[in-house]
Amino acid sequence: MNAAANPPADPAVVLIDQLARAGRAAQRELARMDSAARARALHAAAAALRTDAEVVLAANALDMAKGAENGLSGAMLDRLRLDPERLEGIAAAIDAVADLPDPVGAVIDTAQRPNGLELSRVRVPVGLIGIIYESRPNVTADAAALCLRSGNGVVLRGGSEAVRSNHAIHAAMVRGLASAGVPEAAVQLVPTQDRAAVGAMLTAAGLIDMIIPRGGKSLVARVQADARVPVLAHLDGICHTYLHAAADPAKAQAIALNAKLRRTGICGSMETLLLDAQFPAGQAVVGALLDAGCELRGDARARALDSRIGAATDADWDTEYLDAVLSVAVVDGLDAALAHIAAHSSNHTDVVVTEDRAIAERFLTEVDSAIVMVNASSQFADGGEFGLGAEIGIATGRLHARGPVALEGLTTYKWLVRGTGQIRP
Repeated sequence: MNAAANPPADPAVVLIDQLARAGRAAQRELARMDSAARARALHAAAAALRTDAEVVLAANALDMAKGAENGLSGAMLDRLRLDPERLEGIAAAIDAVADLPDPVGAVIDTAQRPNGLELSRVRVPVGLIGIIYESRPNVTADAAALCLRSGNGVVLRGGSEAVRSNHAIHAAMVRGLASAGVPEAAVQLVPTQDRAAVGAMLTAAGLIDMIIPRGGKSLVARVQADARVPVLAHLDGICHTYLHAAADPAKAQAIALNAKLRRTGICGSMETLLLDAQFPAGQAVVGALLDAGCELRGDARARALDSRIGAATDADWDTEYLDAVLSVAVVDGLDAALAHIAAHSSNHTDVVVTEDRAIAERFLTEVDSAIVMVNASSQFADGGEFGLGAEIGIATGRLHARGPVALEGLTTYKWLVRGTGQIRP
């Protein structure tokens, strides 16, 4: 048989096949560990990360220097940066996940059929999960912790920006997990930045059970277009805050400033501010944002509030800036605000600020986003803030899981049927 009939195997496909098969075998071992053993292993991983803090921070400093050299934006560098406080936060999040109630084995519901069959639905791990992500090295730890706590194996493929940080975090965690009896292949980091490895993960149907992308719009769009594996994803976080006519001015200003400027590089950052035409303090709010260093791009009525506001283009209403840039529109009442959000929201997080309860309830009911808030900053769109421990991402679709995805979102269920000899007539 000639060589053309047997072309050489694609190295990326071979690599992912090997990682996935090892991960599936490790996941079966992990599934046999009881909840307390998995919790102890995660505490050991957090301890190892603290022990290796200097190594991780040194690796991150190299990534930061390379990122600055390559022209990464300030927001992207902020996502990438680790310091002792942030690293301790990552370790603390692992500990917090370890202490969360274990969803595996939880009984969702039970029923008894007239023929005596007893039915129950019980939560089980999804299996082997592939995580494809950019920039944020904390995802390495968060994803590993959440997957392990919920009994899943995981294959991690981080971005080139954080390659040294990711390897250092992964090495520390695996050392801690292995010391507690977890097979090393339960958490694997793809050892190459070759984009072909991403393609191989996306087509590894039957080996990888679910893909979760975390990153920019182009990455997530590629994953959703090319995947032959189920995907849990959001495209971007175009989050709106609507200041209704009955909003408390001081509360509205504080929320707007925090929603935009607390951390501009996170997906829960406000990207569009909607000002009700009857809201009495619109000028004060935009002035406070401008004075705080935020660039504003507005429609004609917004620009009339302050000469420092630039003209918005059609593209601005659909842009996730992830920077100190904000689009601003003036709208005529709730219906106009709802229409703007329906046309431009990415269904991530949208907020109304109002003291009118009826308006608040209509907003909660009619805005079809994964997270809808009243009188709170969109920066609370976070699994930790929701009491879920770390999150693996915020899903904006409508199937399986929505909003912050944590332990429960990483499980599926199976039916258990107990009989006493029944046969079907």
